[in-house]
Amino acid sequence: MRFLLVSLLACLILPAAGQERPLPDYDAFMAEARQRLQADDVRQSGYVYVETRREQKLDASGRATKETVNVFESYPALPGEFRWQRQTVKDGKPLSAAELAKQDRERQQKVMEYARKLEREPDKVRAAEQKKRDEERRETDQAVDDALRIYDIRMVGRESIAGYETIAFTFTPRNNAKPRTSEGKVMRHFAGKAWVSETEYELVRLEAEAIETASFGLGLLARVHKGSKAAFERRKVNGEAWLPASATYTASARLFLLKRLRIGGTAEFSDYRKFAVETETKVRTPGGD
Repeated sequence: MRFLLVSLLACLILPAAGQERPLPDYDAFMAEARQRLQADDVRQSGYVYVETRREQKLDASGRATKETVNVFESYPALPGEFRWQRQTVKDGKPLSAAELAKQDRERQQKVMEYARKLEREPDKVRAAEQKKRDEERRETDQAVDDALRIYDIRMVGRESIAGYETIAFTFTPRNNAKPRTSEGKVMRHFAGKAWVSETEYELVRLEAEAIETASFGLGLLARVHKGSKAAFERRKVNGEAWLPASATYTASARLFLLKRLRIGGTAEFSDYRKFAVETETKVRTPGGD
């Protein structure tokens, strides 16, 4: 997600010119939009939601030959970890009550371990949590700086996306760009477009496409080929917050320089609810209430 975030940040840095219909004042728009920029884990930290993942194997023409579906109830994380995901559907089949109870017991054990540790060493635990937050903020800032070095950004006009009036930006890697972060090394292989709400200054949609093959793990672990695509959308939920709505991708990749894969997938985020300790959880099944 950090790649998507820093791409959007970069889109808000450079002004545009030559529009037939005047765009909003760039400096004012940028100032408002940057105030609202947050990573998705921060935005979602106060919510419980359902995430439905669909993963597909594709043939040479891009048609799906196999699809797997997994569904998770996603809960805010304990400090120092990612969100807790309680799986309710695996490979298209609802999990049994016993399997769900096992997940709940394991989670309860982890929560109790954290509570005991916090009780024993509250200052040490909180200091470690703050250090981690500071490191994450510093890494994000460094990735944003890298995006500004890498991308040629253009404000290209107004467009309506899913009923929202937006300002559209394009981003293309500059020739001979020299990234300094791992995120930057990935970004230089991608170009794309971002749409930001004109009235609320929030990201509505972002699209990125590999314009050349991108290697990971020193080129030994995987290569994502030219033409691979990803898209990400946010929506305003319950009239109060802009939260992830969906992410999609199609990719051609080679693993360990041997096996070539054509894959696609989606992640859909739904049923957002404000999180509270007393929040009651209902096991959801496809088509159930």
